[in-house]
Formats: sequence, C-alpha cells, structure tokens
Amino acid sequence: MNRIHNSTFQRKVTTAADAVKAINPGDTVAISGFASAGTPKVIVPALAQRIHAARAAGSNFTINLLTGASVSAETERALAEVDGIALRMPYQSEATARRKINDGRMDYVDIHLSHVAQQVWEGYYGTVDVAVVEVAAITESGELVPSASVGNNKTWLDVADRIILEVNSWVPAAMEGMHDIYYGTALPPHRTPLELTHVQDRIGQPTLRVDPAKVVAVVETDIPDSASPLTDPDEVSLAIAGHVLDFFEHEVKAGRLPANTLLPLQAGIGNVANAVLGGLDQGGYRNLTCYSEVIQDSMLRLIKDGTVAHASATSLALSEKGLAELTSNVDFYRNHITLRPQEISNHPEVVRRLGIIAMNGMLEADIYGNVNSTHVMGTKIMNGIGGSGDFARNGYVSMFLSPSTAKGGAISSIVPMVPHVDHTEHDTQVLVTEQGLADLRGLSPRRRSQVVIDHCAHPQFRPLLHDYVQRAQATPGIGHTPHLLGEAFSFHERFNATGSMLP
Repeated sequence: MNRIHNSTFQRKVTTAADAVKAINPGDTVAISGFASAGTPKVIVPALAQRIHAARAAGSNFTINLLTGASVSAETERALAEVDGIALRMPYQSEATARRKINDGRMDYVDIHLSHVAQQVWEGYYGTVDVAVVEVAAITESGELVPSASVGNNKTWLDVADRIILEVNSWVPAAMEGMHDIYYGTALPPHRTPLELTHVQDRIGQPTLRVDPAKVVAVVETDIPDSASPLTDPDEVSLAIAGHVLDFFEHEVKAGRLPANTLLPLQAGIGNVANAVLGGLDQGGYRNLTCYSEVIQDSMLRLIKDGTVAHASATSLALSEKGLAELTSNVDFYRNHITLRPQEISNHPEVVRRLGIIAMNGMLEADIYGNVNSTHVMGTKIMNGIGGSGDFARNGYVSMFLSPSTAKGGAISSIVPMVPHVDHTEHDTQVLVTEQGLADLRGLSPRRRSQVVIDHCAHPQFRPLLHDYVQRAQATPGIGHTPHLLGEAFSFHERFNATGSMLP
C-alpha cells in the first residue's frame, strides 16, 4: 500500500506526534478538507493532544485555523474542546466551535469561499506558518495526487512556510486523474481569462505541486473519510423539490432553458438539495451537467443512470453508502467527475459564463427577497455563507430553498425583514418552500411582497404578514419599499420573548 514513490519524501516519514512539533503556539495553520472529505486524519488529533498537554502544564497554546470550508466534525471538535482555536476562517459546521464563536470565545471570519485564496495571498491573515494537507499519493517526480477534496490545498501548499503531508492509502489509487489543478490564477493587475467554457473542460493538471524543501514531515495513514450525514428526503423536502422541477419545466416551455439538458446545476449541501437533484431523473432529462462545490449521493446515482453526463466540484460529500459506491466503481466515476480548487469551482467568471442554475438553502427570507442564510435570530452564527454568494450573485437563475417553518412551527422562514442579510433582494430571483415557489424576476418590491407571502409563507403566518404589508403600504409617504420600522423585527422579538413568532 506504499503511496510514497519519491525518495526525498520517503526520508521525511514520521509519526503524527513528531510531526506536530513543527506547529507552534500562535501559528496560523491551514488544513485540507471540504465538507469532511480530505480532512487530515491523524495530525489534527495529535495537535489537539499537544495543546491539551500544554494547557495542563499552564501554557496558553492556540492556533489560527484556515480551511477550505467545513472539515470533519470530529476534527473541528477536537481543537475546539481544548480551546485550541483563536481564529477560524472561512466556514464551520460543528456545534462546539459554533457555541464558542457565539459566546465570543473564538474569533470567526465568515467570507465567500471564492475569496479565500485571494485574501490569503494578499496577506489579510498574516503568514501561513504551517499547511497540513491530505493527499492520496506522492509521485516519483514529487508531485501530489489529491484525495477526495481539493478545496484550498493548492494555495496552502504555495503560501505555507512549513508543510506536513498525510498520505492516505484509503483513498482509491484510481482517483488519480479525477482532479484538475489550475496554476494560472494571478492577482490584479496580472489576471487573464479562465479558458473554461464547458463543465467538463480541463485547464490544469491532475496533481498538486509542492516545494520539497518546505515539507517538514510526511505521515502515512489508511483511514476512511468521515461520512456526511444524510437522511431520506421527507415530505417537505420532496415538496420543495417538486416545485423546483415544475419551475424547470416552465422555463423550458418559455424558451429560457434548453430542453432535456437545462443549464449547469449547482446545489448546496443538505437533504433539500439532495431531494431536488434526486428528482431530476423523473423529468426526462439526459446528459445534464453540474458545476458545484460538492457532489452528494444523489449525484452518483444520476451519473450512473445517465441523467448527468458530467459533474464538476471541489469535494465529495458522501454518506457511508455513497463512499462505498464511489470506491467500488471509481474507474467509472473518474470519467464523469472533475474535482477542482475551490477558487475555480466557485469562480464568479466561470459561474457567469456557464449560466449556472444556483440552488442554495436559507434560514429565512423577508417579504422583499432579502435572504439570511447564516444567523439565527440575526446574531447567532449557524455555519457560514460558504459558496452560496458566489453562485447567487453570478448565476443565470438564483434560487433559495427552505421549509416554510422551523422549531415545530414556532418560527416562520418568511418574515417582514431579515435581521441579518447575506443575499440582498438584488441577488434573489426565486424563493421556494414546501408551500410553493415565488418567481421574483421583474417584480417591484410591492409586488414581490404579495408573491412571497402568498406562495412561500406558511398559512398560519400569512395573515400576520399580509396585515404588516397592508398597514405599511397605507402609511403616508412610506416610499418604494414599505416597512414599519418599529415592527420590522417583531417576529424575532416575539420569538425571543415567548419562544414562538406567533402571537
């Protein structure tokens, strides 16, 4: 199972405990991983143990942690539980870390995923002291075969002062060739166009480059990726998916989408997105393409039955069943999947050129189409904006999906005004809940409010929302976007006071 084919790197093989001695208190550490896939398996737990021992001895030991997006829950938890993270960027999804962020005990910078590489290159986060990157193999020439995610690994390897590699022999060797690593990006004023005009285009090379002199340790592992949790779609998810599929059919009939093939699809992570993708094989579509961040279980099935011809992403976010399917048929999937750096998978230029249909989740939307996808009750971070803004702002069609209620009906996902805005009304074209679909294209704010309430709000909240709009519009001199500022956050204030947005 030896995957290290270069003698220089073979001489650097060591244990995880010895490797983490290269990480010092106060270091900025960038690790691989995107939606669990490709997260280092042994280095981070060893680092957490080192931090725990230092704290037990009375020393303060924290790092600044940079990633591609979320990493495996156990990895994030291990560092958060020992108070090992001073600053976190750009996305997280683990409960312990989330609680410490909301308690003010961990700094968190939530940014668009397409911006990460540029901001790190520009030095916004100081020097990247150490990169810890999982790879599938090291070639004879010293290049690195990526594992099940690419994320920001190219950038980490380029900018880090010191590098620790985890070579994971669990990753199928046949994944080599699935990746497309582009080395032509540059900072202004030296940028050139990305020559990527079709989802299946390749503009880079299959391996990552690394300066051997910067590699301080190589650790061998044989550990599976953590499976991404996934449950069967419920009635609400299936209803949302049904509205989306009806919309596609309507757009085809209107001549705005190509019949059979649509346009390239992007879908966020989760059961709703999985349900939407899973329903595509019932619409008579063939040879669809997807240009997204992650590939979920439903995508493998669509590829296998021919509904999807090619899918481009930066990571594989698969359940245990999905991981088993991929590893059992990796030779087949390698011809239908391309994994790219996230600065390419989320690149605004490419998203605009390809005409992506963007489908992302939200926590709530207001009656005019502003969307909050990150903050519960306006102040408590949930996960982060991720790549939703990259696709929403630049896609051909921008859709946001959510159940109409949460907490057993105590919370409405349609509110008078969102207390935190991630996506403005200018970036939102379509809202979808299980109640229906609101097509906001070409509508003024006053018309938007009626469509959103009538089509997306839960029936128990519609009278409250209609009453708010009617009183706002009846106020003399109220203006272009009617609001009652004294009541705009009344739904949220009522929930904080009583536990329900209902009176």
